[in-house]
Amino acid sequence: MSSHVVVGSGPIGSSVARLLADRGDTVRMVTRSGGGPSHPLIERIAADASDARRLTELTEGAEALYNCANPRYTEWEKLWFPMNDAMIAASKAAGAVYVITGNLYVYGPQPGGHMDESTPMAAVGRKGKVRIKMWRDALAGGVRTVEVRGSDYIGAGAVGVFSSVLLPAIDKGSTSVWVPGDPDQPHSFTYTGDMATTMVTLAGDSRAWGKAWHAPTAPAITIRELADRYCDLTGKPRLTLHKMPRFLMRTAGLVHPMSRELAEMDYQFYGPFHLDSTLTERTFGLTPTPLETGIRETAADAKAIASRTM
Repeated sequence: MSSHVVVGSGPIGSSVARLLADRGDTVRMVTRSGGGPSHPLIERIAADASDARRLTELTEGAEALYNCANPRYTEWEKLWFPMNDAMIAASKAAGAVYVITGNLYVYGPQPGGHMDESTPMAAVGRKGKVRIKMWRDALAGGVRTVEVRGSDYIGAGAVGVFSSVLLPAIDKGSTSVWVPGDPDQPHSFTYTGDMATTMVTLAGDSRAWGKAWHAPTAPAITIRELADRYCDLTGKPRLTLHKMPRFLMRTAGLVHPMSRELAEMDYQFYGPFHLDSTLTERTFGLTPTPLETGIRETAADAKAIASRTM
């Protein structure tokens, strides 16, 4: 029986914790609230992940520490670095593998929107620079480390344009909605379960350490196609999607902090956005879950949430 620490109880952290517990490993899940999935082998602890001393105590004896934290989107520059530093320190003290939940922000806009592990980390935006520094700090931190990068998530609990813009409109029975992006551009969606499986697999494989890898991800589809497939699955009427003029979010960002943050990353949705996971699939024998599974899981989760609020 191995011991692991998971920081964060969102869809990725919870999935990682369940995978580890289901195979018989013990897990300490660290969050500010002490929340997380219920399981005999999961110990939920309320603690500040930026407190290096406390986190080091909690990580003692652990084989791996999983960074699945999700700080407030509008405060990345303030919140991420202290947490990352604390997790590096805790991993180093325990001799644990430091596993980071990564994303594609580090690459910035790319010609044709294609990204694989050889794509340069060329981000010029604030969020991309934060993620680049986090990864470089981990590499320089004297720990065994690996980062798994995924695209926008699909699956229970996933948060993104689909879940925050389209799902509410579909559930309300709306016939049309404005999309903050081009609904006819191809876009990669990573299933949350594949992200978690890849992180757990690579944590225990020395071939992965010291590198960043892409989570197995199904071929890109358009947001329009994703919405249509969700509506067909749930029996809801299909939406008419309208492309929001790009300047609107940027203008709103002058007075609205979240709009400003979203506008910085809008290139992901106004052009093609392809995650290539061929190297990870070939190296570790992993394959992406069919997108239909993620859509069904998203629909089931939305139905469960709706039933609880009735």
